Amino acid sequence: MKPLPSASECACWELEQINRRHFLKAGAAGLAAMGASLPVMGTAAPIKKAESETLVTTLHKSLTEEQKKLVAFPFDHPLRSKVDNSWLITKQTISEFYTPDQQAMIREIFMGLHSSEYAESVMKQVEHDNGNGGFGKCSIALFGTPGTGKFEFVLSGRHVTRRCDGDSVEGEAFGGPIFYGHAAEADEEKPDHPGNAYWYQAKRANEVFQMLDGKQREVALLGQSRAEKGTDTVKLTGKKEGLPGIPIGTLSRDQKEHVRKVMSDVLAPFRKRDVDEALKMVDGAGFENLHMAFYKNEDVGNDGVWDVWQIEGPAMLWYFRGDPHVHTWVHIRDKAEIA
Repeated sequence: MKPLPSASECACWELEQINRRHFLKAGAAGLAAMGASLPVMGTAAPIKKAESETLVTTLHKSLTEEQKKLVAFPFDHPLRSKVDNSWLITKQTISEFYTPDQQAMIREIFMGLHSSEYAESVMKQVEHDNGNGGFGKCSIALFGTPGTGKFEFVLSGRHVTRRCDGDSVEGEAFGGPIFYGHAAEADEEKPDHPGNAYWYQAKRANEVFQMLDGKQREVALLGQSRAEKGTDTVKLTGKKEGLPGIPIGTLSRDQKEHVRKVMSDVLAPFRKRDVDEALKMVDGAGFENLHMAFYKNEDVGNDGVWDVWQIEGPAMLWYFRGDPHVHTWVHIRDKAEIA
């Protein structure tokens, strides 16, 4: 498995060019407002990096009334639960609408939602896929009010939808459905997807397929995958049986363990607290109820390395499509909400 590049491999990363004084000033103001105490003078203590939720509160307080009119909404606004592969949640882009302090906070919020090992690689992907202007071409929206228990930050752009909710959204991992993807060298990628930040996830999933025997492969390998239809792409069914692919409950012990390893690997780019919550919800809804499917009709290069695959259960969907480039749709709950 070829992992995402580590932070040390991204030494020239643009984040290092951010004016840190802006961020520290904003972060300190937020901590002071929340009643945080400062260390007494003496031996210098390391500065603890503010969590994304703390910075979201600080960001909300920094908004002018004019800004709030355009990017702040009630918590129950339908826009909060939307997800798509390329969209702007508001028309106001980060680089054009926010002050330098606010831009630095938004960037740090996003970085903080990812593991320290992969955060810079994820940011590099977002910068690349959003073209000239990079991360600054994305947009955000804020829902609800900090301190009320109902508050969420959502960021969107091309190949990115992320949420920060501080567990305000009950029963939802990541605060709701998220999206990530990458078109590394071109929209039509080669069979081995050179340079793609997330192709390693398909390679890990294909290791599961290689472990299957002939009859298992017949069940797991299907023809055409689901269509991408925005938020409906990750609509949960609540079903334990009859889902696409092979039921995980029918696999051998070592095969099941490998599926768990795949799930751990695909979650690796995200921060530990969100990973732990997601896995807890998967187990709560029943790991044995999951189904895993691969799709032969969308095999880039016809090389037998399945570019499109998914893991689906009654309250989760992880849909990875690498044709023509990577799109990944994620929705994990403690239980499905069936309309």
